[in-house]
Amino acid sequence: MSKYVFGVDIGGTTVKLGFFTVEGELLDKWEIPTRKDEGGRFILPDVAASVEAKMAEKNVDKADVAGVGIGVPGPVKDDGTVLRCVNLGWGVFNVEEEVEKLLGLPAKVGNDANMASLGEMWQGGGKGFSSIVMVTLGTGVGGGIIVNGKMLYGTNGAGGEIGHICVNDDETEVCGCGKKGCLEQYTSATGITRMA
Repeated sequence: MSKYVFGVDIGGTTVKLGFFTVEGELLDKWEIPTRKDEGGRFILPDVAASVEAKMAEKNVDKADVAGVGIGVPGPVKDDGTVLRCVNLGWGVFNVEEEVEKLLGLPAKVGNDANMASLGEMWQGGGKGFSSIVMVTLGTGVGGGIIVNGKMLYGTNGAGGEIGHICVNDDETEVCGCGKKGCLEQYTSATGITRMA
């Protein structure tokens, strides 16, 4: 019977990883840099190497790991295909299949803010509530919305993606998504740094 799971939050600057019991108890957490060069092609191999290193450190066999949950900063379809992750340099490809191939473990991939919302509802600040809204701030800006216990995914998994709502029609600089005046250009860590 599986005893452990890994949680991975792939951000535009760092990848945060956690090693948990299947009941949700955090056993260890750590970070690695997000290597976005060459279209982000090193990100998933780096994640796989880090997970495998932690398994070796903790003396954990793959048979004891139920799987890996991964949050990425962008819309994700039900089959694990990301549609575009501008902060990582990724276009359309199936992250879930790639992670399963690299690690030989089951994987589930979702939008990072949606995954964070589910985690908060299960073990965090949203525990005991049937509906929550979560806003994530970092390299980008995202959001996750759960109503009556159900995630609102919206079209192509972008239901809570608030970072690319236009808030300034007069903006002259282009956002990473290609539009101008996005909320993310002003309220993300990179946006605040840009304006400082």
